[in-house]
Amino acid sequence: MSEVDPTVDPTVDPTVDTVDPRPVRRHETLHAGRIFDLVRDDVDLGSAGTVTREYLDHPGAVAIVVLDDAERVLLLRQYRHPVRAFLWEVPAGLLDVDGEPALAAAERELAEEADLTASRWDVLVDFATTPGASNESLRVYLARGLGRVPDHELHVRTGEEADMVERWVPLDEAVALVLDGSLHNPSAVVGILAAAASRAGGWVSLRPVDAPWPYRRSALPA
Repeated sequence: MSEVDPTVDPTVDPTVDTVDPRPVRRHETLHAGRIFDLVRDDVDLGSAGTVTREYLDHPGAVAIVVLDDAERVLLLRQYRHPVRAFLWEVPAGLLDVDGEPALAAAERELAEEADLTASRWDVLVDFATTPGASNESLRVYLARGLGRVPDHELHVRTGEEADMVERWVPLDEAVALVLDGSLHNPSAVVGILAAAASRAGGWVSLRPVDAPWPYRRSALPA
């Protein structure tokens, strides 16, 4: 006779995150920003009552772990003003073009930030960046089979992107940099560790580029 694990609640689904929105009784925009808004919701939690939560309404983003034939990861050094720091990151960008597929956004960001194309794309990992304070969802792709963007199609980088430094780092070394506290950008941290774990398992965890992404803002119930 098998024993029942007392820590498992049989009324709860398996260990899989589930989109299951609670009713919003009131919604208001506190501040309309250039990229994201600060909003306030009164949320009905049933027997737990109604709570008020303020959060950033964010369009979401994509990031790319770029891996070359020598299994080196592309890192870009960029200034991030909110944390007053230059961070080593993987290429990434906002989903701020209405109707643009996530993969198309990733291809565009790879070309604009790194002057690269890729012939093979897979979904590496998805995560919610700060689910207690923002609805931002981020999908990390793995890009391989690299090529160069033709000279006549090169993007002119401006702002913080104008002076980005490029560096190719062996994947194992990148993992070590994450674990010793040298790297802090969340897309880089999550993407590098996910790439190392997937490689260790023979890449069988990779998902197709059209894998479901129910946490992207455009896919969430109103």
